[in-house]
Amino acid sequence: MANPKLTYSKEKIAENIRINDSTYRIVLKGKFEGKPGQFYMLRGWGSEPLLSRPISINNLYEDSIEFMYQVVGEGTRILKNLRPGDELEITGPLGNGFDIDSIKGKVAVVAGGIGTAPMSFVVKSLKNSEVTAFYGFRDQVYCTDEIGRYVKELNISTEDGSVGHKGYVTDMFKPELFDAVLCCGPEVMMKKVVDMCREKNVVVYASMEKHMACGVGACLVCTCKTTGGNKRACKEGPVFRGEDLVL
Repeated sequence: MANPKLTYSKEKIAENIRINDSTYRIVLKGKFEGKPGQFYMLRGWGSEPLLSRPISINNLYEDSIEFMYQVVGEGTRILKNLRPGDELEITGPLGNGFDIDSIKGKVAVVAGGIGTAPMSFVVKSLKNSEVTAFYGFRDQVYCTDEIGRYVKELNISTEDGSVGHKGYVTDMFKPELFDAVLCCGPEVMMKKVVDMCREKNVVVYASMEKHMACGVGACLVCTCKTTGGNKRACKEGPVFRGEDLVL
């Protein structure tokens, strides 16, 4: 399936919802395109900061699109303060997402922290699969009620033990029970997931989170090491086969 057409537009924010102390969701109304695992470049300011911010598609509906983001720097602090009616520049959809049509059978979705954001759209799109989700958080758990309706089982871990299993999300995960594994989150977590899948000869797809400047493959800021040489997370990725990554 071909990627949706790349577009640039200025949109009015419908909602900018606070989820917890550092996590927010922006909602835009209208007709948008995108595949599970793709992202948009978002900009809600003038000349400074210089770069737009890459934000994955959290949810996509017939009449709206949602982006969930974590406040970690100047750009996302500006996004946090935008209000309904404020203007947002968006470019996308960008990147190569998950090949949903080829993923079937028993599927594990393993995600950590803000890496859970793109997996909402992914899980809802897995129509021919039995999905088990493994979500890991440091302490605050978010956006799990909705996803629970679309999976056979939802397993939650927190590092402080406040919710679910105390420890890391990989503690609960057994790759040999699944036909395919999809993961997104901190690179240290994804390396563990990929290594576990390689050991059990299970197909694994990893969505790489990298700093990006252009989002279209021109600047080479977001390169990832692969067995075939350096690849661009914004162009060849962000989703890669685990067997191809050098982590």
